[in-house]
Amino acid sequence: MLKDNELVLRPVMEHDLPVIWEGAFSSDTPEWKRWDAPYFPHHKKTYEEFLTKKEQYLNAQDVMVIEIHGEVYGTVTYYWEHEPSKWLEMGITFYREVHWGKGYGTRALRLWIGHLFDTLPLVRVGYTTWSGNHRMIRVGEKLGMQMEARIRKVRFHDGQYFDSIRMGMLREEWIR
Repeated sequence: MLKDNELVLRPVMEHDLPVIWEGAFSSDTPEWKRWDAPYFPHHKKTYEEFLTKKEQYLNAQDVMVIEIHGEVYGTVTYYWEHEPSKWLEMGITFYREVHWGKGYGTRALRLWIGHLFDTLPLVRVGYTTWSGNHRMIRVGEKLGMQMEARIRKVRFHDGQYFDSIRMGMLREEWIR
């Protein structure tokens, strides 16, 4: 468990699954999806469909829930872009808008980055977002990340082209 006052990152437990399903898959158009890669399709799932992949959440090393004041509000994740070279990408999803814009995402990612550097033999950690998600770009800047790449006009959403943005941090930058 990782903790920053009332914000906790912890492994997913069985009783978290209904909250994760509701936030992530109970709707065809969840609000968070407007900001999290809206150019990729999102598909609603029944709870039963979701439960067929519950092991991806339970006892997983690559996902933790974000808990605030004892309630689950989202998840942090990571995946290997290229494991042999230790290229890891991370992500965050807050299902409930009520906590957007209050610094919780920055705090959660600060804990997550520390955990990843402490537990994995990483040289770098980063994430990919898009130029329409100004809040996520700002989170990276607040954490001391660098904009490592801007791939221009490769994301098409709502009749408009956006840039793909790669944010990252090296271990030595994190230690400083």
